[in-house]
Amino acid sequence: MSEATTRKVHTPEFKAKVGLEAVRGVKTINEIGREYGVHPVQVGQWKKAIQENAKTLFEGKRGPKPAAAHREPELLYSEIGKLKMELDWLKKKVWDQPAVIRHAWIDPGEAVAVVQQCALAGVCRATVYAQRRPPVVDANDLLHSRLIDEEYTRHPFYGTRRMVIFLAKAKHTVNRKRVQRLMRLMGLSGMAPGPNTSRPRPEHPVYPYLLRGVPVVRPNQVWSTDITYIRLAHGFAYLVAVIDWYSRKVLSWRISNSMESVFCVDCLEEALRSHGKPEIFNSDQGAQFTSEAFTGVLKREGVVISMDGRGRVFDNIFVERLWRSVKYEDVYLKGYATMGELMLGLTEYFAFYNAERPHQSLGDTAPAVVYRNGTGGGALILDKFGGAGGASPVERSGTGDAPPAKAKSTTASKAESKATPGQRRSAASEVKCTP
Repeated sequence: MSEATTRKVHTPEFKAKVGLEAVRGVKTINEIGREYGVHPVQVGQWKKAIQENAKTLFEGKRGPKPAAAHREPELLYSEIGKLKMELDWLKKKVWDQPAVIRHAWIDPGEAVAVVQQCALAGVCRATVYAQRRPPVVDANDLLHSRLIDEEYTRHPFYGTRRMVIFLAKAKHTVNRKRVQRLMRLMGLSGMAPGPNTSRPRPEHPVYPYLLRGVPVVRPNQVWSTDITYIRLAHGFAYLVAVIDWYSRKVLSWRISNSMESVFCVDCLEEALRSHGKPEIFNSDQGAQFTSEAFTGVLKREGVVISMDGRGRVFDNIFVERLWRSVKYEDVYLKGYATMGELMLGLTEYFAFYNAERPHQSLGDTAPAVVYRNGTGGGALILDKFGGAGGASPVERSGTGDAPPAKAKSTTASKAESKATPGQRRSAASEVKCTP
């Protein structure tokens, strides 16, 4: 008979060490888990616990109160006996429940260890741990994910059906279900109208889109942000950036080994400290940007909040174009393996992007020059119902003069007021953005 294996119990010091390593962001969650022999999900939970509880260290003016030096042993023994009697009584009651219900009581995030929870609920630990086993990484999945990622960057309107055709032409025969699974894991979806294109948390408010038909004629008039992922040798990193619409300058950026609102807020606050504040700030409806932590910073600074419409892929086209440049001009060429390499590489690239890289839409001028001088830039998301017609979305002038605003005609206003609720209009001709 084989010897029973004991569950590995991690000390608080070990959890703090691993969690702080994840907070540093030098390595991916998968790399940290492999290094310390811990499941990546557990590493993410420890990182989140540190971030949420770090503020409690500074809540009291004199710090936490020390525990009592001693307590009466008789009172302790009495309390232990009372708790044991209550526990025995509770076990007799709850073990009458079906096993399916008792399995649902087990929560790894609770303060009580999973071993103790299983003992109290009377369930087998093996069935609980079986649901938490790390997935086995398939080499074919990694290859197909890389091909899908590269093709999606070239053609972001490709859905799962076209991706299946693309892979077949590349001599990789896969069915649509596998492509759907891989794109879902990478957070990709075809840029086309459809339900559930953005899923913010229900409790978070969503703001209307305010930039359609509004000419951007000066720096710091409109900023926007978005998140993208970057594939590394062992896992993924997440990149967030804040960009100025008028000059296309990247005002700030951050990378993280997990996707939460904390590093998005840090990126926003850095942009506000370094460049002042915009008049309008635009983002998508992701949970990171609709959270109170993120919108609270904008409200505190008196910035007007705008959010992309559902299924409106061109509402934030300038950041999407930035991601294409970052991946094709830097990430895909260098093939970063670690978070440290990615940090150094992106630092070098964004310095080049802002100060040296010429932009056709800016008259072959670098974004930093346009942002500093306040001339030669501009942007406009067309409002087809507002009489913008077929004008170019990017209005540029060598003298920096503001492009004339397009006034709505009476006919167009009536057409807009009589539009059928929920009617989808074509967005293909709304933005003709050039790099």
